[in-house]
Amino acid sequence: MKQTLLHEKYPVFVAEIGKEETAFSTVEEVAEYLKARIADNEKVKFIGVFNHLAHTRAIGGEIHPDIQGALDVIFCFGFALPNPQVLAVRPRTIGVADMGDKFVVSFLEAPMPPANAAMEAWVKGLRNKA
Repeated sequence: MKQTLLHEKYPVFVAEIGKEETAFSTVEEVAEYLKARIADNEKVKFIGVFNHLAHTRAIGGEIHPDIQGALDVIFCFGFALPNPQVLAVRPRTIGVADMGDKFVVSFLEAPMPPANAAMEAWVKGLRNKA
């Protein structure tokens, strides 16, 4: 997993997971895995799954030609509300893109280290094939 800056300002963690490295073959299966990890943590609330590819197609938006599936798994780590501005960075999303031979899984860095650690562990868990 690597950390990068998207558009030179958004700190994003990105993992490219070859389909030969995982037992999952579709973005829906990856989303179900992530939903199970979310359910395992009593401090995390699952919100929903957004089909970003279907939405973008429906509005005639631009889509990278290699993207075969794209889902956002939406959830919230509700540890604290120290100020109203923190609402700007919640809820959290893990994006899952099917690029044919691999999945690209990404999430925006959270302002809470425990949230980043959990999301990173969930994504690393996708590499589950020997």
